[in-house]
Amino acid sequence: MLHKLSIQLIRKNDVICIEDLAPKNMVKNHRLAKSITDASWGEFRRQLIYKANWYRKRIIVIDRFYPSSQLCSVCGTQWSGVKDLAVRQWICPGCETVHDRDRNAAKNILNEGLRQLA
Repeated sequence: MLHKLSIQLIRKNDVICIEDLAPKNMVKNHRLAKSITDASWGEFRRQLIYKANWYRKRIIVIDRFYPSSQLCSVCGTQWSGVKDLAVRQWICPGCETVHDRDRNAAKNILNEGLRQLA
């Protein structure tokens, strides 16, 4: 499954932006540990990087301390209330846009990666 997904992503994209997650540190949260280890994030990242090098594609890694889920992808306002992982949706205090935590973080990771690429 990881092989098929990684090769599909590499073939369809010239640039992939990912967050520099630390799965080893994340499994210390016992409620999330099984889900994190089952997802094999480290192996998936390894495969992406290997295949990107093979196909001469770019992987841009965003620093793990970049506040991707805390920034509004519309206006840039930072709201630290999203640090609580139980918060899955939030309303930006700046522009009142309703955000899904994960989709908003993905947009911010892409924007930051493209900014670094420029």
